[in-house]
Amino acid sequence: MVLKLYAAPASTASLRVALILHEKAVPFEFHPIYLRNKEQKTADFLEKNPFGQVPYIDDEGFGLYESRAIGRYIALKYARQGTQGLIPPQTDVQATAIFERAASLEYAQFDAHASKIVYERVFHTAMGLAVDEKAVKYAIDQLRAKLDVYEIILSKQAYLAGETVIDLSFAMQTVTLADLYHIPWGNLLSRAGEGASDLITSRPSVSRWFEALVAKPSWAAVYGGISSTN
Repeated sequence: MVLKLYAAPASTASLRVALILHEKAVPFEFHPIYLRNKEQKTADFLEKNPFGQVPYIDDEGFGLYESRAIGRYIALKYARQGTQGLIPPQTDVQATAIFERAASLEYAQFDAHASKIVYERVFHTAMGLAVDEKAVKYAIDQLRAKLDVYEIILSKQAYLAGETVIDLSFAMQTVTLADLYHIPWGNLLSRAGEGASDLITSRPSVSRWFEALVAKPSWAAVYGGISSTN
């Protein structure tokens, strides 16, 4: 049975999962959920995810929601195919710790602020809603400070979990889930206007890192929208 992805065609969390599926060369069947029609709040979908949010996967009867958890599941289950090293082997405690640190950076230091900027400046503007510029300014100031630290880290290594840790089977010097998870919100920052659109491009090491991420074929496959692979 092919994996089923229930997702909104352009939602950032949905793109995050579709991106990882392509990165790991996992065939999937796409079932679009249209948020404006509240399809994620139907009784049928709430049986899949009681929070009424996308994405959700059904992999041979195993159901899972929350995009980052799904990404980890895919990377672990399909470890031997597609891009290698997206998540370290769980037997390597040090490599796992470095990966978890990088994953925490994405969620707590980047996503928390990038998502606020994009929601206000891009999504609210598109829907004709008022933009809370005070909240945007705070988020920009916070993200600017966080990316200054990213610049220091990425001036010394290619990826956020780039330190070398070896357990005789694994050397972590490649892209991981922690890097890839930045793509959906990071891509939208370029459309977020003054003070936000150059947050990534104005930092040479951060810009080099992000340009390499968005140049990946997996992102090209989902950038314009998600579709089934078969």
